[in-house]
Amino acid sequence: MNGGSGFFLLIIAFGFLYFVLVRPQRRRQQEARQMIAALKPGDEVVTAGGIYGTVTELLDDEDVLVEIAPQLRVRVARRAIGAVVHREDESSMSAPSEPPTAENGG
Repeated sequence: MNGGSGFFLLIIAFGFLYFVLVRPQRRRQQEARQMIAALKPGDEVVTAGGIYGTVTELLDDEDVLVEIAPQLRVRVARRAIGAVVHREDESSMSAPSEPPTAENGG
């Protein structure tokens, strides 16, 4: 009886680890694959190295051209694209907020 309950606890532990670790990781990998497959010219992206730019051309299944400055394009591996940046996210990050003063209620 003791051996059977130990085996049952082992099965429960593996099930717990699967639902806590493996499933979420697979979901993140699937979302990353979908994001990379859906890249198109005009998308604003950030690379895994932290460089922001705009996709200008899809070269092949492995690479894209990203414009990181006016007239400066770099060839980037698709798997190095960390995320697609949405315009409202970028504008809210780049707009400095005013420090509170007596005039604006601070």
